[in-house]
Amino acid sequence: MYETIRGLILREVRYKESDRILTVLTDKEGKCTMKARGALRKSSKSAAATQMLTFSELTVFENKGRRTVSEGVILEGFPGLREDIASLALGTYFAEVLEAVSEEGMPDPLVLQLALNSLYALSNHMCDPVQIKACFELRLMCLIGYEPEVAGCAVCGESEVESPWLFLREGRLFCGRCRQPGSLPLKPDTLAAMRHIVWSEPKRLFSFTLGKDALAELGALTERYLTEQLDRGFRSLDYWKSVRDI
Repeated sequence: MYETIRGLILREVRYKESDRILTVLTDKEGKCTMKARGALRKSSKSAAATQMLTFSELTVFENKGRRTVSEGVILEGFPGLREDIASLALGTYFAEVLEAVSEEGMPDPLVLQLALNSLYALSNHMCDPVQIKACFELRLMCLIGYEPEVAGCAVCGESEVESPWLFLREGRLFCGRCRQPGSLPLKPDTLAAMRHIVWSEPKRLFSFTLGKDALAELGALTERYLTEQLDRGFRSLDYWKSVRDI
């Protein structure tokens, strides 16, 4: 039985001489694994559409629970990612995180939308890569159930927090008077940016500006928040850090 699937290729692994094993984040079924037979041949109808970090429409044949891609059409190729090693490395980090948090049979259109918007922003140089990375990390945590409590101080409830502190492990905000051991100080601009990322509409996610120091602080905080909540590191993140200044 043939079916058409739209999805973002999160990972591709060479199999035998000319096949690819794909991990795909789909719009209707969540994360899926499938084989792209002959995708590495020059004459393949699925070669371009089954590359990692490509959003494609795939024609898939299913037999006894196993899926094989027969052909594909690229819907969005994010060409800017392949023009710069740092952009490609950061996109690869996004894919590794998405694979880690996604489940088979559990579609999440908002997560897929975030992934596509983040890769588009990165490919088209819409803003600083650190800002795109921070938006992706924090918004993804919100979507999968780890939204930090940034509306006000977790103790006194004060919303106009002049000297904000954030306890990363629990995602709780404190004012200077109520801060807890282990919490980290935030610049007011950093807190404003975090609130924007948590609460904004998807189309306005990247629409804010920060000074250099606040942006660096935001990037470090969202990265630590994601890795602490997921309790793991990512090799692709380490690689991005090694090439981002080249």
